[in-house]
Amino acid sequence: MTLRFREDGTFRVLQMADIQDKPEVDPDTIRLIREAIRKADPDLVVLTGDQIRGYDPAYIDTFLRRRGEQPGARVRVVTEIEAKLRGVKRRIAERRNPDVPPVDDVITAADLMDETRAKVRRTFAAFLGPVIDAGVPFAATYGNHDFQCGILAEEQDDIYREFPGCLNPPAPASDEPDAPRPDPLAFEPGTFAMPVESSDGSGHIAMSVMMVNSGDYADKDTPAERDAQYPLYATNPRGLDLADSDGYGTPSPEAIAWLADVQHELAARNGDGKPVPAIAFQHIPPQEFYDVLKEVPAWTPNAVEGSRTFSGRCFVLDESKCRPGSRLGEGIGCADENVGEVDAMRDAGGYFALFCGHDHKNSFVGHDDGIDLGYAPTCGFECYGPKSRLRGIRLFEFHEDHPATYTTRMLTWGELVGRYSHNELRVWFEDHCITDGVSARDQLRRPAVFATTAALAGALLYAITLPLRHLLRRR
Repeated sequence: MTLRFREDGTFRVLQMADIQDKPEVDPDTIRLIREAIRKADPDLVVLTGDQIRGYDPAYIDTFLRRRGEQPGARVRVVTEIEAKLRGVKRRIAERRNPDVPPVDDVITAADLMDETRAKVRRTFAAFLGPVIDAGVPFAATYGNHDFQCGILAEEQDDIYREFPGCLNPPAPASDEPDAPRPDPLAFEPGTFAMPVESSDGSGHIAMSVMMVNSGDYADKDTPAERDAQYPLYATNPRGLDLADSDGYGTPSPEAIAWLADVQHELAARNGDGKPVPAIAFQHIPPQEFYDVLKEVPAWTPNAVEGSRTFSGRCFVLDESKCRPGSRLGEGIGCADENVGEVDAMRDAGGYFALFCGHDHKNSFVGHDDGIDLGYAPTCGFECYGPKSRLRGIRLFEFHEDHPATYTTRMLTWGELVGRYSHNELRVWFEDHCITDGVSARDQLRRPAVFATTAALAGALLYAITLPLRHLLRRR
């Protein structure tokens, strides 16, 4: 399927971030996707990771906390509780003896994995429904929760390609001598280039959309150290989802090298030796996203605390670097290590923007040292995030004569549908959920929350002291 600028010289892309849902995808999520497609009339949809709520009780039997573990062996306590509330029962897989006839009532590990594959396929079919109905091509990369359902990116890629319009390229060819050479525009599942040709039909590549697999979790600890950390993780997964590893993952060194190599390939196809204007999409943001923020005192209204490497410091948007309408709702959850991805993009040339998901409440667009760094917030309603009216999908419009001067804006639930979702109480809780000291302090920096908390505290203090005042008056 060839991507091409329209006759009027425009090309439109929708970025959907962090759908993060169970097999029965929330109907509000599907409605938001449908309305955004109707409003935008896009030429391409990109899914930037965490399409799957891998820790959902639906996947409790095949859940992977980290790659390489036994599926279903290490499930966090909060998932166990959620499973009981939803009536989901765990089933222990037993391997059948291949030398004896199978027993119908024995569930095997293979059976459980087959069931998970069917659930993943059902999830994809639900949120891709509006995209397929509109006949819009799509591409997907992966986040830190997709694989946790037990189905890794390589196999999810195969499932995506079952749906019409999928642009995820086939897996690279094997290393066998007679095997065909791999596509130089594709490096690995979730890391590939999609050239966009000129509107005149000449085949000239006017720009490229890059998808980058940003990894999931860093993994520098020994197995024994991870085993020792597991009890803490199980009881406090939100607080220790990073701390029981070495933080979030990053693109591999080979993927970062590919960012330059693919520009050479595109330049060769054009025959002019020039880098092609390119925008990249991935899940986890790199550390450079903090470069478009401004450090402020801890008491600054609406400031957020940084995470891990940036912990103990508070930030707001740097208005001199960020576009109007930008929103910072939480700290940037980047990796502890800066692997030089953004520098590699600058050195390669052509790259003018990098957009991510991962941090569900952020929707800013900043600019630093020649490259735009931006977010789309969650477009899902089954995970934490901002108010219903602020959840949405990011629209880009590129112009053939100068793709780097693109326009972008959020298509939000509030604009497309209405102020509230069908389960506004749940969304309110997800917006104000407190899991640790950082989230509590971030909430109190929100003026409305602080005012409400102060009013409630004052009312409580008044109620407590009222009997005492009556007693003192009698004396």
